[in-house]
Amino acid sequence: MAGKYAVSAGLLIAALLGGLGYFILSDRGDARFAHCRSTAIAGAIGGPFELVDHTGRTVTDADLIDRPTLIYFGYTFCPDVCPWDAARNAQVVDLLADRGMSAQPVFVSVDPERDTPEVLARFAGNLHPAMIGLTGSDEQVRAASQAYRTFFQRHEEGGEFYLVDHSTFSYLTLPGHGVVEVFRRTQTAEEIAEAVACFIEAS
Repeated sequence: MAGKYAVSAGLLIAALLGGLGYFILSDRGDARFAHCRSTAIAGAIGGPFELVDHTGRTVTDADLIDRPTLIYFGYTFCPDVCPWDAARNAQVVDLLADRGMSAQPVFVSVDPERDTPEVLARFAGNLHPAMIGLTGSDEQVRAASQAYRTFFQRHEEGGEFYLVDHSTFSYLTLPGHGVVEVFRRTQTAEEIAEAVACFIEAS
């Protein structure tokens, strides 16, 4: 059903620990960002990946993360949550641009069977000119998902119109620092833009 979002055991524990969610494996401990944070970030979140972008080019995290980047894992056939979250992240980028700050939104598909580069190009292009859509083989997508500790699971029923349960966090990644913050889908574009601006100014 469209309103059902499964999460991994780790993310469920995070949700139960407080209103803003805590990822508590080992705090990064970078004092310069302490005043910007609303979550305790686990050092293991994020990492290298190799995927295919919406132009069909194979790219790595090193190719993409050359500026503050909001990374979201979802799928284009998602009936409601993913388009809203991706549009909000695109709005964050525009709000930051109004402040003279450069950032980019990245959408990683957890449904590589249907989300070809061509499909992602249409999806990303409709949302923001700077948005990058990423897909890849099932193995590549699962490796990227595991690096960011996200969850997704395909429903077997539904034929070609199957749904995919998935976690709905957005990850702020800074060049040279990795993931520095995790945002919930209940946070507004204005709230996220304010937080991202704080990280940019502190970096």
